[in-house]
Amino acid sequence: MKKYLVIGNPIEHSLSPKLHNHWIKENNISAVYDKKQLNENDIEGIINEVKNEKIDGINVTIPFKKSVISFLDQLTPLADQTQSVNTIFRKNNKVIGDNTDIGGFELGFKHINYDLKNKKVFILGAGGVVSSIILALKRLGAAKISLSNRTKKKAENLKKIHSDLEVIDWGQTPDFNMIINATSLGLKNDDQIKLDYAGISPNKLFYDVIYNPGQTNFLLKAKQFGNQIENGKMMFIYQAQLAFKIWHNILPKIDKKLLDL
Repeated sequence: MKKYLVIGNPIEHSLSPKLHNHWIKENNISAVYDKKQLNENDIEGIINEVKNEKIDGINVTIPFKKSVISFLDQLTPLADQTQSVNTIFRKNNKVIGDNTDIGGFELGFKHINYDLKNKKVFILGAGGVVSSIILALKRLGAAKISLSNRTKKKAENLKKIHSDLEVIDWGQTPDFNMIINATSLGLKNDDQIKLDYAGISPNKLFYDVIYNPGQTNFLLKAKQFGNQIENGKMMFIYQAQLAFKIWHNILPKIDKKLLDL
């Protein structure tokens, strides 16, 4: 039986096992998918288990999307371009890091029919998924991308990969059509993002990468002020679908049964 898992810290909120095990069963694959909370010093050991064929594939979530890279044999062009890995697989005795977050984000936006062409986008946070989101936004035609992070150095590091990125001090708000929360603020019920919601004109799109809970305080507050809201559920499902295809060479179905799950 093949073995797959998602690694991260925290990990209890992850619905990846639910999703992948549903598709595994639906496609009669002899496999199991689990989740595992790790610390930074556990990464090398878990990658070695892929090398030794004890684990067949790994999904990577916060905060390890960058830190896994040094233990891999090879990166796909997209993973290399973003310096972010969310899917690991073995091919020709090499452990390879790939990135399905970019495709997941793009497909998620096509799903909600939101046209990003010539839009100004403001991102909060500079974690592992942000580089992928920036690349996806560019590919979808966004005109301008601004970013703010509590630790400004992390935002400046992203500017080394994406030179046209505008870095803004934490607490400042530029003009935008769409704002993305890519921080982990929102995983806890009492998490608050300090934003002047009343001062932001309505009819903007507020997007939260977090999908569990379905509506974070960031989204609930935005809704109160007349904005469109969207969580990261469809991005999460599409990136998982693309990872499943890498591992099993089957593109699993996204249907009502799955969305209800």
